[in-house]
Amino acid sequence: MARQAVEVSRVESPVNPEENLSSKAEVNLQSGLDLSVEDSLAEFRELATSAGAEVVGEVIQRRDKLDPATLIGRGKLDEITGAVAGSRADVVLFDHNLSPSQQRNIERELHARVIDRTQLILDIFARHARTREGQLQVELAQLEYMLPRLTGRGVEMSQLGGGIGTRGPGETQLETDRRKIYRRMRHVQQQLENVRRVRAQQRQRREAVPVETAALVGYTNAGKSTLFNALTKAGVLASSRMFATLDPTLRSVTLPSKRKVLLSDTVGFIRNLPHTLVTSFRATLEEVQRASLILHVADATSPNAAEQQEQVEKVLSELEAQSKPTVHVLNKVDLLSSAQRNALPGGDNVVQVSAIKGIGLETLLQRVDAALTADPLERIEVSVPQSEGKVLAMIEARGNILNREYGRDCVHLTVEGPQSLLRHLQPFAPRESGTVVPNRSVRKRRTAVRHLPRR
Repeated sequence: MARQAVEVSRVESPVNPEENLSSKAEVNLQSGLDLSVEDSLAEFRELATSAGAEVVGEVIQRRDKLDPATLIGRGKLDEITGAVAGSRADVVLFDHNLSPSQQRNIERELHARVIDRTQLILDIFARHARTREGQLQVELAQLEYMLPRLTGRGVEMSQLGGGIGTRGPGETQLETDRRKIYRRMRHVQQQLENVRRVRAQQRQRREAVPVETAALVGYTNAGKSTLFNALTKAGVLASSRMFATLDPTLRSVTLPSKRKVLLSDTVGFIRNLPHTLVTSFRATLEEVQRASLILHVADATSPNAAEQQEQVEKVLSELEAQSKPTVHVLNKVDLLSSAQRNALPGGDNVVQVSAIKGIGLETLLQRVDAALTADPLERIEVSVPQSEGKVLAMIEARGNILNREYGRDCVHLTVEGPQSLLRHLQPFAPRESGTVVPNRSVRKRRTAVRHLPRR
């Protein structure tokens, strides 16, 4: 059953950045963003819907100074109290991060549960976590959020000792709860460390083979999972709900050069993403840190595309991945007119695609192929005996044959492929002309053989 909720979307105020107040206005001043009230409200409404809430009312506060006790003013608090009573809502959502005291004061006035932005996002993550790793990461973030919000009932909740000299007040209930949470956090962190070690072992095995990784990153609901499915046929969950993907998925993709790349689907980002989530999901986001290439997927139809891109780059900076080679993928271009598509940003590292319609996917794979530097493409001329069927099959599977001529007992081939393939073909290169020619898209390397002239 959906929870009925009254939203409090935004408190607009000229906030002094030096004040320690959790507000959207302050975050906007720090990050340079300026989302309109309507855009902010629409995004927050989508968050509430993704959490399973049924929105029955929305309230916007505009004031010159934020109230340190309740964030909003007394008059607006009375207005919300009446709205909660009239609609019989049991949850009030704030598009702000509330301090523990603010949350308690507001709940005391409204007689309803109050949830701020961070807790709402944590609830969505908890609903969508499927794997054991995802559930552990969400639980750790929830425990870190809960710890400063514990409240005890004083001395009457104290535990009395049973031995000599322990007749006075003992450990309070608050201290007991904190100790339990710390113990649970250590246990969860240990389990996540085990997950990280397993991931490191798997990564070492992958790195032993020259296969690079490209990570899909982007704002939530930009279409990353749909694009991932279109490129890999993986069939992962693709939903219009926010944060439908929490657990990373890796699949192999064959590029036009017949090289393979591992594509990783990751969790979406959002403005004011709670820092506890970035910390807790570091085991998952290590795939982004280790990736050779980042595919930054953006919703080309979003009016806030520039702000969303800035938020994604902010999280990438926290992960120390902002300097990695990046291909910007503008998704959902099928929903734009020709004039709107022509007005989109361009460049060698920008590709327009429609994941759901399959538009631009071949161009995207070509850009990915050109951006990868490990195991570079090279060219060689070989003469392979027709009896070497295994070698000919390997060439067909892993390289591109540019020219083929049949002799009496041999097949003369000009092959373009990765270095790892051409090393196996060196024994079949004629001594007087067996050469390796670097592809134009990669840097020339020194070789011990003579280069073929370019056509």
